[in-house]
Amino acid sequence: MRGAQGKLAPVSDSEEDFASMFAASERARRVEKGQTVEGTIVAIGAEVAFVNVGGKGEATIALDELKNDAGVVDFKVGDRIQATVVSTSGELVLSRKLQRGAANLRQIEDAYGAGLPVEGLVAGVIKGGFEVTIARQRAFCPISQIDVVRDTDPASHVGRVYTFRIIEFKEGGRNLVVSRRAVLEEERKAGAVDVRKNIAVGAVLNGRVVSVRDFGAFVDLGSGVQGLIHVSEMGWSRVADATKVLTPGQDVEVKVLRVEADTQKIALGLKQLAPDPWESVASNYEVGQVKFGRVTRHAEFGAFVEFEPGIEGLAHVSTFPPTGSVRAWTRAVPIGKVAAFEILNIDRDKRRIGVSLVPEGAARAAREDATESNEAPEQPESTESFGSLADKLRDAFKERE
Repeated sequence: MRGAQGKLAPVSDSEEDFASMFAASERARRVEKGQTVEGTIVAIGAEVAFVNVGGKGEATIALDELKNDAGVVDFKVGDRIQATVVSTSGELVLSRKLQRGAANLRQIEDAYGAGLPVEGLVAGVIKGGFEVTIARQRAFCPISQIDVVRDTDPASHVGRVYTFRIIEFKEGGRNLVVSRRAVLEEERKAGAVDVRKNIAVGAVLNGRVVSVRDFGAFVDLGSGVQGLIHVSEMGWSRVADATKVLTPGQDVEVKVLRVEADTQKIALGLKQLAPDPWESVASNYEVGQVKFGRVTRHAEFGAFVEFEPGIEGLAHVSTFPPTGSVRAWTRAVPIGKVAAFEILNIDRDKRRIGVSLVPEGAARAAREDATESNEAPEQPESTESFGSLADKLRDAFKERE
């Protein structure tokens, strides 16, 4: 206001309050009840949160609507939310769902038009789906729309109160079709954004096994975001059957190995959270040493021998005596056989150990000598080194050469 001299007159507190109320009223008139708006949470109080909805002003939303099933607020200052305007009287009031007890047929119709979720009670199982009660109105939820997880027991949903989205509103509300799956998928999509923020190469995350296949296991990291543990990443030892390691529903800790930028596929590892056995190879293995190992598999070029979980050697076909048949050498090292092998070479960079089978005669003679001197167990099936026994095996082998 200007006085007689054209100067600005001081503004009283009552005038400031009136101006603020008038501005709020003007902002409220720009939106209509039932309109969906998007805004940013700017403050969280004891009972309500304050949401900046841009040019439309500031609105409030009950804190209970921002809590998860455990009663914990799932949002923080700076998060963006979508909600529906439920009141424009004096201030904007928002809601993210239509309360089951407060709903009437008109509100249900408004919720359908605005895409607002509604709460409903699953009253029973009927042909093709479920009977759902919403504001004393009967609705139908197809069995495929009750959950994102298939093959659940239909009876397990009866008596539960869920949030649904109305996908059909016909005959003045007498024919309602609802979907819970649509709500869950929206929540998953929103939650997946936050989950992916924590997925970086090298990160250690908790997840739950969804399914196990021949090639590996799929793990849910949260909000439907899944990664794959390839069978080769399950253990330092070779894993032949993934079901022997993991089962569906099992909680598991994994390490992120790769994230493909174009497809967003996530490669996970399990063995990386256990000590790498190759870190001790330098101190436990050396060329010329003889160790007992178990033959695990055959290839065209030789036999693989496991000395301990994650440490394998290769007995190349060239180390076996010449035979008339191409694969006759396999009879000397059948799968499962425990025998003595001399270490010929070690390549730590490529994680390869070359070995040669110690002839049975030399191994038996050395084992008998070692047993008499109490230097070896009676049944040497361990994959550990046997100290002087290894030296005697090697010496016996050289004597026979």
